[in-house]
Amino acid sequence: MKELIINKMAKSKLKTPDWILKGDGKSVAKKKGKTFKIKVCPECDSDEVGVVLGENGIWECKKCKWKGENIKERELDEEEFMKYLDDKGEEIA
Repeated sequence: MKELIINKMAKSKLKTPDWILKGDGKSVAKKKGKTFKIKVCPECDSDEVGVVLGENGIWECKKCKWKGENIKERELDEEEFMKYLDDKGEEIA
């Protein structure tokens, strides 16, 4: 008899919270199409940064000698990335 009563009880569905449906206000509008991410120094905005071997999660800027964990990341669309490579003098195949 208990099984019958339990089976007849309506199960309520979970509702997605409004803040998720609306967004948190912190999200950045994504660029359409192919995007490329480059790491840059938070101090001098140089792209000459690399991971320090032997130190977990530590980055170093070769230009200003900054060291730290909080590396900046810039997102470029395809056109901006091609211009970025041109300005650096990189060959584009």
